[in-house]
Amino acid sequence: MKTIQQQARHAGLLYLLLAISAPLGLMVVPGRIIVRNDATATADHLRASEWLVRLGIGSELLHQALVIFVVMALYRLFRDVDRHQAQLLVILGALVSVPIMFLNVVNQIAALTLVSGTPYLDTFDKGQLDTLAYLFIRLHSAGVQVASVFWGLWLFPFGRLAIRSGFIPRVFGWLLYAAGAAYLVDSTAVLCIPAWSPAIGQVTGILIIAEVPIIFWLAIAGANGPRAQEALPA
Repeated sequence: MKTIQQQARHAGLLYLLLAISAPLGLMVVPGRIIVRNDATATADHLRASEWLVRLGIGSELLHQALVIFVVMALYRLFRDVDRHQAQLLVILGALVSVPIMFLNVVNQIAALTLVSGTPYLDTFDKGQLDTLAYLFIRLHSAGVQVASVFWGLWLFPFGRLAIRSGFIPRVFGWLLYAAGAAYLVDSTAVLCIPAWSPAIGQVTGILIIAEVPIIFWLAIAGANGPRAQEALPA
């Protein structure tokens, strides 16, 4: 039977692995492939770097699978703090966003198929294929923004649980609130008021980093205080 500290470290190590694996598919690959408002250049990058895009797809599938294990580990850690909030953490953290992200990968596969030169697409000329490939890549980016709504929402029950737990410093809970709000504002700006999103993103991009400290706290320290060595119920 694990203690609270052991379970916290277990959740933290999974969380850290998630944080390490996520940027490749979510930031590195789009940054290398997408040329904004230039379908031809983007399609040329897809053709030249298919291996990188497929590596990004693998990264997305891996870190989304890890999300399930992370939220379940956190649920076990916090369920005796507040079962209702722990259930919300699971629902908002994995039950909705993970299916969105898994399905969203299909957009990248479609883009790669369109630039692959496969014979059954010969009825389209290169310009049409490039435009369609660009469309699917941008749809993938939009899908990430939709999922980001839930990446923000799940941090609110997580933050409340951290504050109320008694074995995690309360400051980390407030930082999770800040990161959750930043995710929500950023995704709302991109999806609803895109003209403002670059300016808003300069602020939210900094606040989103507020999620990071608790990852390292959980992975390294786990838990502290008089409850840290309590045994978790089976």
